[in-house]
Formats: sequence, structure tokens, C-alpha cells
Amino acid sequence: MNQPYRSHMNRKPAWEVDDDATALDFDTAGLSRANFSNGFVFGTAASAYQVEGMALAAGRGPSIWDAFIQNNPGVIANNGTADVAVDQYHRYKEDVDIMANLYFDAYRFSISWSRIFPNGTGEVNWEGVAYYNRLINYLLERGITPYANLYHYDLPLALELKYQGLLSRNVVKDYADYAEFCFKTFGDRVKNWMTFNEPRVAAALGYDNGFFAPGRCSKAFGNCSVGNSATEPYIVAHNLILMHAAAVQRYRDNYQEEQKGRIGILLDFVWYEPLTRSKADNRAAQRARDFHVGWFIHPIVYGEYPRTMQVLVGNRLPKFTEEEVKIVKGSIDFVGINQYTTYYMYDPHQPKSEILGYQQDWNVGFEYAKNGKPIGSRAYSNWLYQVPWGMYKALIYIKERYGNPTVILSENGMDDPGNLTLAEGLQDAARINYYREYLSQMKKAIDDGANVVGYFAWSLLDNFEWRLGYTSRFGIVYVDFDTLNRYPKMSAYWFKQLLTRNKQ
Repeated sequence: MNQPYRSHMNRKPAWEVDDDATALDFDTAGLSRANFSNGFVFGTAASAYQVEGMALAAGRGPSIWDAFIQNNPGVIANNGTADVAVDQYHRYKEDVDIMANLYFDAYRFSISWSRIFPNGTGEVNWEGVAYYNRLINYLLERGITPYANLYHYDLPLALELKYQGLLSRNVVKDYADYAEFCFKTFGDRVKNWMTFNEPRVAAALGYDNGFFAPGRCSKAFGNCSVGNSATEPYIVAHNLILMHAAAVQRYRDNYQEEQKGRIGILLDFVWYEPLTRSKADNRAAQRARDFHVGWFIHPIVYGEYPRTMQVLVGNRLPKFTEEEVKIVKGSIDFVGINQYTTYYMYDPHQPKSEILGYQQDWNVGFEYAKNGKPIGSRAYSNWLYQVPWGMYKALIYIKERYGNPTVILSENGMDDPGNLTLAEGLQDAARINYYREYLSQMKKAIDDGANVVGYFAWSLLDNFEWRLGYTSRFGIVYVDFDTLNRYPKMSAYWFKQLLTRNKQ
């Protein structure tokens, strides 16, 4: 930075261009729109539960997260809730205006299943439908392409109570019906669909360690009153894959040809690097990759789980029938990859734990430093180390192991502490460095043949960050959690510069 960020800009509405900030010359490492193909899409991403608010209003039924928070006092930092979140339900026009004025092309949002079907099935909440129609229409009015994700951790509570939710095969048809309703209702305008965001997180954190809703696990692995970490994560993942495939089949059979859209799934992918060059550590890193991203992409590309998982999990791992393989295999037009961080992996050289669980099945050790040198500087979240080269390796891995599918880099970003003041929060030089280095590595992967067609920053706004509540800020726009006013950070103007160049 060659001059300070002007504090007087904060008195302007968030969507107005700030001449002082725009005039700054940011270091983009030579990156600009001109470096990417004409159709390459730059966007921001968010999820319904984290930004919308109106969680218990406007006809929306409760989700498993509402119950998880209500039934576990103190489970969210500072007892935060998403009842109001950052109120995008009412402030969506302001937020879309910010995106448009920063020259973003697209917005990846999620639809709350229980806002459409309060009971998961049956009666439609037309007030919820009207909200998404308003959002989609305003995005298009402002020249922003809507990317709609159908599920971001928020199963309708009614289905959890009715048949144990994701543990039941009944959820496959109910989800497909919900998805088809969305295709039918919004698909005349939405041409980019995603079935799930990070299904691995839903299965692992919801059912292996109970860290996320619905909070099920074996007693050895978390503070859960019910659950079985040895079997439930695998049952849930299997159902999630079948839910995805069923929705894709509905779309392809009934809507895709006429609506001319595309559909995919969003998978989280931590890059796992061997700690040493030993064969044992290399095998450990590969086990980690197979149990992480391979758990979902392998069946979708090849029709079966990774061989590693089949061997290590044995008969606890469900099997796809021949009929299921037919709808699962090839059920993506693109894959979204959420890539944030990288860890070192090593072989612990000890027998697998006798207490069975998904994470134990990996039988690996995690390290965050090598020869005393940290793998990268840590963001606020304790899992998030800044390791740009991991982005390159992750994208090349997907290219080489899974037939170079069309990839959207669907999440990438870092967080600061939630207690930063406005003045501190706006000066987010570390976030600019993060984005610059990661985008450079993404571009390197593209140059080396990875078929990456879009990039979505996480996130536009500081928002409700799950278990961290409001103690973590991922946004390129600062939100005052008391007033809910929005203030673009330096990183927002960094993106504006990146996206402005050569834009007519």
C-alpha cells in the first residue's frame, strides 16, 4: 500500500464507489481479467443460513442447525445465533449492488430447503419462494449471474424428526422432489445449479465427531448423546451421493434440454502433502485424499468408492447397486472445489485404533510444520493455514486423477478475528496477500491444463460462521454486527481493480 486507506469513506453508503480507495494501486501480481479466458467467471459465495436471517420467520421451518443451537447452549461462540445473521433477507439489494459495483460476475447463494418446504415435503411456503424470486431477479437486473446451491448443511428439522434425516433412504426422494420444485420454479432464470456444498463436512462433522448439526457421534469422539461414528458417516455420505444423483437425473430428464443449464456438486478439498519422501508418508497422504475428496468424487466419476476406502472400511462401507451406479456415475456437468488450506501427513506407524470411526479409518497423522518451519501463516480459524501452493496441487490432482473435469473454484478465502474494529477490519492486507497468492496458483494450474472456468471468493460479507458464530470474519466487506451496516474492506477494492481492467 502506498497510501493509507481513507477512513472518511466509511460514511458513504457501502455500494457507492470510493474514489480514494479506487485510486489506490494494489499489487495483483500481474493478474487481471485479461489473464483469463473470456468466459471465466469471478464471483462471491455465501450460504442461506449464514447470511439470510429471518430463520424463524416468513414461513420458514426450522432446520437441524436451529435445533442444534437451541438444544446445546454455548455450542456457538458467545451464544451467537443465525436468527438475524446479517439480514440479507431484507438487505439483498444492497449486497447485490456491492457485488455489481466491485465488478463481480456471479453470486453463489444457497436456497434454504425449509424456507421452501417448512416440513421438508408437502406444503410450499410461497413467501419463501417470493424471496428467492426477488433475489434472482435483482441479481439479473444488476448483471450478476445467479449460481444456486440447493443444500448447505441445513436439512429441514421435520425430516430429522420424521425418519432421522440423512440416515434414512427416504431422504433421497424428498430431496429430489425439493430439487425438482426449484428447477421448475427458478430454472427459467437460474442456469447454474449445485446439489450440495461440502457433503463430506455434513457427513463427517455431523456424524463422526458431532461438531456440526445434528451432533451425532460415538462417545469416544465427541460430546454426543447418540450416534455411531463407525457406520453413520458412511451411511449419510452414501445417501447424500444418491440424493445428488437423483436430483441430477430429474434435472437432466425434465429440465436441462429446455432450460439449457448445468448442474454439479461442491466438494471441499484440503491438499494433503506427505511430511517426508518416505513411501509410508506418501501412502498416508493418499489415504487422506481418498477419504476426503475421493469419498465423493470417485463414485461420481468412476461409479465406486476409492479402493483404499473399500479395503480399510470393509463391510461398514455401503455398496452401490448396479442401478445406482448408472445414475451416480457421470452425474456432474462440473465439480466445484472449495480449497483453503494444506496439511502435512505422515504414517503413525501404529495399528489403527480399536475404536472405529471415519477419522480413525484414515490412520494418518497431521502436522502443520516441517523441520520447525510452519506450513504457512495461520488465519484466525485454527484449521486455516495459508498455503498457496496447495491450491495448485489440488487442482492438478483433480485434473490428473479424475479426467480433467470442468472445475469451478467454488470457495477460497481466509478469516480475521470477529472483534476487529471497523478501522482494523478495513485494513486487511493479509487477506489481499492470501487472494493474490492463491489466485496466482490457480492461474498456474490453468496454464498447466486444469479446466478451471470460475472462481468464487468466500465470502462477500462477514457473517455467521457456524460454531464460531460472529467471532470470525471471512468477508471482503466488513459488517458491523450491531448495526448490520456494510463497509467494503481493502480486499474488496483489490478485487475491483483486478476485475476492472480490460472490462468494457
